[in-house]
Amino acid sequence: MARDGRTSRAREANASGIPLKPFYESSDGTRASDNVKPGKPGEFPYLRGLRPDGYRGRLWTMRQYAGFATAAESNARYRYLLARGQTGLSVAFDLPTQLGYDSDAPQARGEVGKVGVAIDHVRDMETLFDAIPLDQVSVSMTINAPASILLAMVLAVARRRGIPFDKLKGTIQNDVLKEYVARGTYIFPAKPSMRLVTDAMAYCAREVPQWNTISISGYHIREAGSTAVEEIAFTLSNAKAYLEAARERGLDIDTIAPRFSFFWNAHNDFFEEIAKYRAARYLWAHIARDEFGAKDPHSQMLRFHTQTGGSTLTAQEPDNNVVRVTLQALAAVLGGTQSLHTNAKDEALALPTQDAARLALRTQQVIAYESGVADVADPLAGSYYLESLTEALIAQARDLIEEVDALGGSVAAIESGWMQTRIAESAYRAQQEIESGSQVVVGVNRFAEPDAQVEIDLQRIDPAIEREQVARLERYRTERDANDVQRRLADLRRIAEGEDNLIPAMLEAVDAGATIGEICDILRGVFGRYAATEVVA
Repeated sequence: MARDGRTSRAREANASGIPLKPFYESSDGTRASDNVKPGKPGEFPYLRGLRPDGYRGRLWTMRQYAGFATAAESNARYRYLLARGQTGLSVAFDLPTQLGYDSDAPQARGEVGKVGVAIDHVRDMETLFDAIPLDQVSVSMTINAPASILLAMVLAVARRRGIPFDKLKGTIQNDVLKEYVARGTYIFPAKPSMRLVTDAMAYCAREVPQWNTISISGYHIREAGSTAVEEIAFTLSNAKAYLEAARERGLDIDTIAPRFSFFWNAHNDFFEEIAKYRAARYLWAHIARDEFGAKDPHSQMLRFHTQTGGSTLTAQEPDNNVVRVTLQALAAVLGGTQSLHTNAKDEALALPTQDAARLALRTQQVIAYESGVADVADPLAGSYYLESLTEALIAQARDLIEEVDALGGSVAAIESGWMQTRIAESAYRAQQEIESGSQVVVGVNRFAEPDAQVEIDLQRIDPAIEREQVARLERYRTERDANDVQRRLADLRRIAEGEDNLIPAMLEAVDAGATIGEICDILRGVFGRYAATEVVA
């Protein structure tokens, strides 16, 4: 192999197995096919984007994902980023919160505030959003199994501030199916988990109409090792399962689907990623209209948030991550994302420092205001290569969705372990390619600096944070009306044992002072716990 790096690394096929030609011409792709009719931007099937003018009238929301240590420290980071041009909030919660445990639970020991912010009760939520106008700033929360409880806490904060619920804008991820498949922060079995999801849909449709009650996530499926085709297919299959659950609940599709949002990964294969977003929009438009009978155009529009690929970041030569993130963010913008998070260069090593978080935000701002890529809608349309890739992704993802359907849908494919096995096999192949060197990772398996040492300031979470959070929790319990809390928890248990919507009871419980752990303990007692299916790649 030439040492100057000029040896060709041309691939015969990309990571999704789509064959690659040396060049493309007008006979390739959709221009020569009646199978895919892209339409214009803002027109069904929205392949070319949701708005006729793209970003000319309004840029994407710059929504940096952040949260660490305590609510007060996270609040300070949010206000810092908002003051520097961030246009939406995205909350990262620590593992105990994601798994429904209070900070003083034995299961929480050593994890409080480590990978996100610790939120035990509504007072923590008040602190988290202190001096942030919830009726003006949209809030996204990456929370799944206990998503309904965190939503109830936001509603309680809004009620205490006198903010009408119909003024609130935000998103709870609330995508439990991908937790079973790819991420692992599940609590309850599938059936009661789907009930919690549809409870949030039904409640917010009536009371919080501008709130997105679910963000169906392909991001974590891709982070677990899937290909782009699998990311599209499994995410849309999960979305179909949620729509089916809503329909079985008697909910009107055109009431529910407009508040669906999606969450995609931005990986390294620049053109495939752009094509992926276009293909996903096309497929969802047809699924919503043709399979579920959605008539409202907003039900047919796939609105999505994008985050650059965490699994592509390297601990070696972390400055290289700035380049990776820039290319990934550019692909997301060229693909028409509605909001975007850009990872910080140090996230392969620790939670981002303030300086690294600012640089990640500046990356978005340079793309938005200096590059010119936001001047027209779908600027790469007509590229022979891009159109061919888009059509190939549509065809392969559609075939895979049909395979999931034949297994009985996403829930059956997950409970059998089939979907997890597919992802594990793809992850194994990708790792083999990196280890063999056929997939180049600059600074890791090629062009690596000999004896290089990383010298970079890292964000450290002081162990005292956990002790302080536990002490605050203990004080909180002594200051609340314990009898009122117990009454509210008893009401919650009674409703969980029946079929009524749980959100009103959760709202009253958190407003009375119940903690996330206490509420989840009630639900664990009624619903049970999910036991994972063993997967062998």
